[in-house]
Formats: sequence, structure tokens, C-alpha cells
Amino acid sequence: MQSVPGPTPRGGDVVKRHGLMTRLWHWLNAIAVTVMLMSGLMIFNAHPRLYWGHYGANPDPAWLDLSQVNGGIPFPGAVTIPTDYSLADARLWHLAFAWPLAAALCGYLVWALLSGRLRREIVPTPRDLAPRNLRDDIAEHARLRFPTGAAALRYGVLQRLAYSAVLLILLPGMVLTGLAMSPAMDAGWPWLVDLLGGRQSARSVHFLCAAALVGFVAVHLAMVALSGPINGMRAMLSGRYRLPLEAEQAE
Repeated sequence: MQSVPGPTPRGGDVVKRHGLMTRLWHWLNAIAVTVMLMSGLMIFNAHPRLYWGHYGANPDPAWLDLSQVNGGIPFPGAVTIPTDYSLADARLWHLAFAWPLAAALCGYLVWALLSGRLRREIVPTPRDLAPRNLRDDIAEHARLRFPTGAAALRYGVLQRLAYSAVLLILLPGMVLTGLAMSPAMDAGWPWLVDLLGGRQSARSVHFLCAAALVGFVAVHLAMVALSGPINGMRAMLSGRYRLPLEAEQAE
């Protein structure tokens, strides 16, 4: 998959880093998740409380209550879809992007599994999770030292853990909890609601998964900005990536 001659690319070489499937998945996922997060915040504004169990209403104790924030509308129009309060429109936006996201997630996971990408590049190996490797990767990130040369083509253990969590836990969790909140799915698959501890528990887990995704996106964008935003953006648009210079090359 290299675009330069030689068995081992070096710093400064332009190589192919992301295939078409990965790039399509990335941008479809970015658009769908953004719209769903913003419309989800508007839906949350309609009842800014979270509960555990099957039931939840104003008299019930909530583990999270933002009803006293900003006059009961905790999230302003600048971060919601639509910008003006409308629960009906927010639900339409949310559902319009929910099914494409779920279908794309299933398709990408099947492709990543069959192609071996999930095993080779994303899920961490036992060796990756060795305490020494974890310690070293955390230290490198804390010092903002990013891989150079051919090493930049491989995900580090923290990246593997983060991408595995998003692909195998957070996004599937969003889909399953979203289904559990649907009255139609409640009637057809009541076992799913019971598995998640009730509709209100599903709503709480849905919110927590969304919050974790926001945290992931914030860290991801920060790392892209610090490691070279133009090079990183080009890699995700065209697939081409210029390997960072190694220490001996930069001297």
C-alpha cells in the first residue's frame, strides 16, 4: 500500500495511509454523529433529567437534573438542531441520521472483521496491553511526542484502545440503547429493554455514551491539531500521508 519504492518508508515519504472504506466511514460517521449529538441535545432539553429503571418522571429521583440550568433549557440553540426549541423536529433529525449510522456501523464492522483490519490495526493485542507498553505510550502522549517515520503508520496502544472503545462499545451502545427507547422496539423486543435495565436506564446509558463520544472527539481533534492538521486532513481526504521526519533526518 506504499506509494514510494523500497520495503520500508522513511520520514518525508508520501504513503497511502487510509483506504477508501476507512475514509468513507470516517466522514459518514462524523456527519451522522454530529447531527445526532446536536439533535439529541435538543431532545434532552425537553426533559433535562436522567433516571435509572423502567420509569422516570418529575416526581421520581433523578441521578442527573439540569432542569434548573438556564431556565430549564440547559443546552443553547448554538449547539442544538434545530436552533429553536422543537422536540418534534429534533426527533425527525435524530431518526433521519440514526438508521444510516447504524447501517454504516454494521457494514464497517463486517468489512473490518473480514478484511482483518479489526484484528491487525484496531483491537490491541496482549503485547500492546503489557504494563510497560501502556506506561511508555502514556508518557509519550503526555510529552506530546508523536511517532515519526514508518512508526507513524501504526496505531499506538492508546489509539487502539480509544478506537476499539468507539467501534465496539460506544457506537453499538448508542444503537442498542436508542432501539430500547423506541416504543415499537419495546413491544417487539421487550428482552432488550430488560437487558438494559429499563427504558430510563437505556436513556441514561445513551446519554453517557454520547458524552464519552464527545470526549473522544475533543481529544481526537486536539491530537490531530498538535501532530499536523494539514497532513492529517489530507490523509483522511485523499488517503495520502507524508511521514513525519525522524530525529536524524531533522538535524
